[in-house]
Amino acid sequence: MRTDLFDFELPEELIALRPVHPRDAARLLVVRPDGAELLADHVMTDLPSLIAPGDALVLNDTRVIPAALQGVRTRGDATAHISANLIERLDDRRWQALVRPAKRLDVGDRIQFGESGNTCMLGALDAIVEAKGQGGEVTLRFDLSGPVLHDAIEAQGAMPLPPYIAARRAADDQDRSDYQTTFAREEGAVAAPTAGLHFTDDLIEALEARGITCHFVTLHVGPGTFLPVRAEETSDHEMHAEHGVVSTQVAFALNAIKSRGNRIVAVGTTSLRLLESATDAFGNLKPFSGETDIFITPGYRFRFVDRLLTNFHLPRSTLFMLVAAFSGLDTMKQAYAHAVAERYRFYSYGDACLLSPAERL
Repeated sequence: MRTDLFDFELPEELIALRPVHPRDAARLLVVRPDGAELLADHVMTDLPSLIAPGDALVLNDTRVIPAALQGVRTRGDATAHISANLIERLDDRRWQALVRPAKRLDVGDRIQFGESGNTCMLGALDAIVEAKGQGGEVTLRFDLSGPVLHDAIEAQGAMPLPPYIAARRAADDQDRSDYQTTFAREEGAVAAPTAGLHFTDDLIEALEARGITCHFVTLHVGPGTFLPVRAEETSDHEMHAEHGVVSTQVAFALNAIKSRGNRIVAVGTTSLRLLESATDAFGNLKPFSGETDIFITPGYRFRFVDRLLTNFHLPRSTLFMLVAAFSGLDTMKQAYAHAVAERYRFYSYGDACLLSPAERL
């Protein structure tokens, strides 16, 4: 399909720079393509009343690494300021990173991140550029290693906010809590599973009191979630692989819920993509541990997920393509036009929508 079919007008001021507090005070647009009422305005605290007892929510428990680093490259007497987002740990000492401006770096350059002598007792958080690829990717070999390097990154790093936020303000200490779900536990993401940011302990307790169970899977969100779709056809866009895990216990529990006629509600596109990757051709969810690069566009046949809770996404993004596949492109364009008119807040720190599927053969 042509990627321009997924374009729409989005006023820049609707991209939220901060989340609402408390988390579950976010607005919630309910979209029912096959219902008597297509669109209904709610808030997140209404969620328990919008889901049937016996249904299951599936949430992503990945934990975001404070992977955004600021540093200085030194080459003789010449220096340059460098921004780096760590995206993949290669071993105890080496990370793959996206850097800006990449043209100021050569293999062998040394970068000093953070403040000298303030990173840890062993010294500054310094790294050597070991390799350089196209598109701003470099391999950094740090002087520190293992747990000491982990602690230094935790101390000096900032949350890797999406470009549409980072371009308008710097990350700060508030983002360390705001950009992390309350149930985050499996470290490894460089972006938050943002639909999960709306959940509080009170909201989860209210869901469970209604007989709705919560189950956790892990998909370590990668930098690909931020990348725009530059191809003119969806078939020409390449998704970045991300590591995910569905445990045997979760697969067994969700299959049992599905078999008795209850519905599976994916919290976030990350949970949905992982569940669909782990489901066989007969609709059975299998234990899973590995990489997935599934790219869902209209025409995809959903095998396991029955409803989707997600944030509002950007034009031409792979995430908007996914929700268009789930509820129908025309339906989602109507829903987003309503959201713009009603001043819903978009993207990572924005509001949410609860989607039902379009009628399917």
